[in-house]
Amino acid sequence: MLKSLALPSALAGLLAMAAAPAQAAEQCPADAMRDTPPQINIRVDNDLFGGRHQDQGYTSGALLTLVSPNLVDYTDDPCLPRLARWVNSHLEALHPGRYEQQNMIFTVGQGLYTPTDGSRRDLIPDDRPYAAVLMASFGFNARSGDRLQTTQLGLGVVGPWALGKQVQQAVHDVLGDKKFEGWDNQLHNEPVFMLTHERMRRWPADASVNAQGWGWDAISHYGGALGNFQTHANAGGEVRFGWKLPDDFGSTPLRPAGENTAPSRGGRASGWSWHLFATTDAAWVLRDITLDGNTFRNSHSVDKRHVVATGGYGVAVMYGRWKFAVARYHSTREFYGQQQAPVFGSFTISRSL
Repeated sequence: MLKSLALPSALAGLLAMAAAPAQAAEQCPADAMRDTPPQINIRVDNDLFGGRHQDQGYTSGALLTLVSPNLVDYTDDPCLPRLARWVNSHLEALHPGRYEQQNMIFTVGQGLYTPTDGSRRDLIPDDRPYAAVLMASFGFNARSGDRLQTTQLGLGVVGPWALGKQVQQAVHDVLGDKKFEGWDNQLHNEPVFMLTHERMRRWPADASVNAQGWGWDAISHYGGALGNFQTHANAGGEVRFGWKLPDDFGSTPLRPAGENTAPSRGGRASGWSWHLFATTDAAWVLRDITLDGNTFRNSHSVDKRHVVATGGYGVAVMYGRWKFAVARYHSTREFYGQQQAPVFGSFTISRSL
C-alpha cells in the first residue's frame, strides 16, 4: 500500500487542493460549506520563542495544513478535489469507516534539528546530529459525539534533500544571526514514512454548555506512530478554560487533530471568543531518526532516552473566520548527555475559506 503513493503524489495533492478551492466550493453542497467550511492553517515553531540561548535541538519548523469540510465519504465526496479522491482510493485501508462526521487534511512541513554549538564545523559526538526533514501527509479524522479518531500517513525525506541548511541560513541572514557551521555533518538522504493513529475523548460530552459563556473542558488522547522516521506510543491530555469554547478536540497545534483540523459542530461563534489551554504528553520512544541516525547507513547518532514527556501552555483567540494561537512547550531531555531540556514556542494562524 505504501509503495503505491510516492512523495510527488502527496505534494501534487496538496497543490491541487490549494489551487482549486473555487472548484471544490462550486461542487460542494452549500450546507457543508456553510456549517463546516474548509480551512487553512499555518504554523511556525521556533526555539527562539522559548527564550535566550535556546537555538538548539528542535530549532524550527513550518507547517501548512489544508482542512476539508465534513465529508460523506473519502472517495466520492464532491467537497474534495478530484486528485484527492484519487489518492484516497489508494489508501482505503486507512479510512476509519462510517462515523457521524469525518474530514480529511493535507499537510506539508519542514523541521530542523541542530546541536547546541553551532560554531563548530566538526562532528560533535556527544550532541544530537544535524538533521532536516521535509514531509507531506494525509490525515483522516472520524468523529462520533465526544470521541474522535485520527489516522495520518506521512511521507518525506531526511537529509540534504530536505533543504535544512539552505532554509536556516536564509532565515539567519534575514535576522542577522550567526550561521550554523556544521551542516556538512547532517544525516544522509533517506526516504522516511510514519503512520500515526490517535484516539481522543472530550469532557463534558455536550459542548453546547460552553458555547455562549465561560466554561472549561478536558481532552484525553492516546495512540502511537510506526515508521523509520518515528516509532512511539504516547498518551496525555489537554485542559482549556475560556469564553465560548469551540466544539473541537484541542487547541495545541502539536496534536494530530488540534488547531481546527478535527470535524466540528455548530458553526462559528459570534463575536470574539478566547481560551487558555495546557497540554501534556508522555511518549515511549522506540525510534527517532533525528537521534538514532540513518536507518540503512552509518551516521552520527546519540544514546536517546526512551521515555520523553512534554508539557505546553498557551492562548487561542477566535474572531469570525480567524483563529490565532500562541503556545510554549517544555520537554524532558531526549538523550543522555543533553545539556538543556528543550524549550520552544509555536504560533498558528487559521482561517476558514
